[in-house]
Amino acid sequence: MNNFIFENSTKVFFGKGCVKEYLSCLSSKYGERVLLAYGGGSIKKNGIYEEVMNILEKAGKTVIEFSGIMANPTYAKVQEGARIARKNYADWILGIGGGSVMDCCKAVSLAAVSQKDIWNEYWAKPGIIDFEPLPLGVIVTVAGTGSECNGGAVITNEALKIKTGRDYPKCNPKFALMDPEYTYTVPVKQMVSGSFDILSHIMETYFSEPNENNVSDDISEALMKNVIQNLRAAVKDPEDYTARSNLMWDAAMAENRIIKLGKKCDFECHQMEHQLGAFTDCNHGCGLAVLHPVYYRHIYKYGLSKFARFAKNVWGIQPDGKSEEQLAEAGVNALADFIKEIGLPSSFHELGLPEDINLKEIADSCNLVPGSYKKMSHEEILEIFRECM
Repeated sequence: MNNFIFENSTKVFFGKGCVKEYLSCLSSKYGERVLLAYGGGSIKKNGIYEEVMNILEKAGKTVIEFSGIMANPTYAKVQEGARIARKNYADWILGIGGGSVMDCCKAVSLAAVSQKDIWNEYWAKPGIIDFEPLPLGVIVTVAGTGSECNGGAVITNEALKIKTGRDYPKCNPKFALMDPEYTYTVPVKQMVSGSFDILSHIMETYFSEPNENNVSDDISEALMKNVIQNLRAAVKDPEDYTARSNLMWDAAMAENRIIKLGKKCDFECHQMEHQLGAFTDCNHGCGLAVLHPVYYRHIYKYGLSKFARFAKNVWGIQPDGKSEEQLAEAGVNALADFIKEIGLPSSFHELGLPEDINLKEIADSCNLVPGSYKKMSHEEILEIFRECM
């Protein structure tokens, strides 16, 4: 394996009732004034808001609310949260929601303290955080991004039409409360698209060098099989606790840095979807579902042994009578079939993008990452986009 440094500071409390059992004690460690951050208000309909507020009030906390965090959180929303935190002298942040809420809260934890423009200093380029952000705790209600166990945050600068992510260990949540039952009220489509994002994160790491036998690839194969199995079960029964709990932990395992150790990592497909989202605000998991099979048909011949291994070990395709290239292609086709099976879109048309969208502008704005099996160009990304229509 390649050399690496591993760090993960988030303490996870996982399982039924974990919020009721641990939040009060955890909140005593971080000060009296808490910025409570959440999205569009679904937590007020499903009872989570009331439960959390009761716990915080009994613990004697002063709650400052920061709501309306959208999917694909914007830099403007981050700045809004930072202003609220500073104005009300928040001691710490408690984010309730999925990846968008958690990502926004991480950026707010920096912006509320830093005197710098955090986009220019920490998102437009990698930065060095030489100060302590506001402490952050999270309560996870959507399984998908794995943001609860890393310092990563993807933010969209609307003015520049750039959507980008950075992972700073200092932005790791201090704690993550993960009750799988909190995910039950998420609409099935959102659950499916979030779960596909889990699979995408694992594939983006798996389909990269080194190709020699390594621990990370072995773990990744087990995780991919687990996501596929449990997503199928959750589609059949959205309140299958075993399936929902496995998906929740799959998400964390995909992005807690463990499987990335010693890996080059790709994430070109994520780069393409991020820019697609920056221009169209499309659903992240759905955008990835459209892009992945097309992208992999462009690169699989350059990572033939890994794609053949994917077909055999993840999808159970027997190699009998198949060349390595045929086996690899069969694995990509199995992925495409699975996407249709779980009801995700297979084209930009199904995704709802307009016919006159300027695909060249979006393609030209994509970052070209070094981890792909095949070196991409903006011309080839445009070709992929056109095939996705």
